Amino acid sequence: MRHLLGIDDLGGADGIDEVMRLTDSFVEVSERPIPRVPALRGKTVAWLFYEDSTRTRLSFETAAKRLSADTMNFSVSSSSVKKGESLRDTARTIEAMGIDAIVVRHASAGAPHRIAGWVDAAVVNAGDGWHEHPTQALLDTYTIRQRLGSLEGRHIAIIGDIKHSRVARSDVWAFTAMGAEVTLVAPPTLLPPSLEGWPVSVSHDLDGVLPTVDVAYLLRMQRERTSESLLPSLREYTATFGLTNRRVDLLSDDALVMHPGPMNRGVEIAADVADLPRSLILDQVRNGVAVRMAVLYLLLGANPDLVPPAPERVPAETADADAVDAGPERAEPTSKEAPVG
Repeated sequence: MRHLLGIDDLGGADGIDEVMRLTDSFVEVSERPIPRVPALRGKTVAWLFYEDSTRTRLSFETAAKRLSADTMNFSVSSSSVKKGESLRDTARTIEAMGIDAIVVRHASAGAPHRIAGWVDAAVVNAGDGWHEHPTQALLDTYTIRQRLGSLEGRHIAIIGDIKHSRVARSDVWAFTAMGAEVTLVAPPTLLPPSLEGWPVSVSHDLDGVLPTVDVAYLLRMQRERTSESLLPSLREYTATFGLTNRRVDLLSDDALVMHPGPMNRGVEIAADVADLPRSLILDQVRNGVAVRMAVLYLLLGANPDLVPPAPERVPAETADADAVDAGPERAEPTSKEAPVG
């Protein structure tokens, strides 16, 4: 894999499985007292973020540092972009400083693809317009797999502003590649103009779908990407498509709740529901670091001897309740080189 621009770059279920296996190893690294390995020592990763970000940017930065890579931060507000410098010139200028990978977030769909054609460094898409957000889909897949054991045969409802969501697009491709059934639940105005080729079913009846799902995946209203009036009001949206305190009782006892963040509590998800034991929202954030460690490692081709082997997983069907709550049992690290601080 040369770049990670979309889920298709992983080549289907086998490629996603490879990321999942590596992530198992890096979850173990993250649980150490000193969560660092020298796997990317001597490599430099730059952030090229043209949009605001908390989770994704900090997660990638933490991932690179835990792999012992050097990092280079780029701020649009204090850069030559404000003087009219083009995206191409900015990317090539950063590459000329001797970097190995560029992590890109941009408001325009396709921007990471253009950059990948201009530079020799590896490019990771950290979100481009309405297009894709592949590492979010990978961490979502890992989080479901961690709790349920497999996505095969699971029913996942993606609920909310599908039209403007790059997360929804990447999640659909990743979840279905791993054998899940996906239902999109939204008002007609918040669905894409065409769903041709999407391996999904569609519903406008959230109350009818919730009792059948293993995972309810909520999306926030992408108001920063919306120029038209798509809803009568947020109050009406919440009443019909929000996961309220009343509506969460429609879920089965073992159904899970997920959200990519940032949340609009009280709009797409009730404040109390976001904090229920069935909510995996903080698990998603936690797993995002290990998933992005795996992605950077795969792209930059470091020494496999410096990565601990993946711990043996406990199948969901045979694990007792305590084992499921605690996560898979972790193997002791066997890396020949001690982690560095």
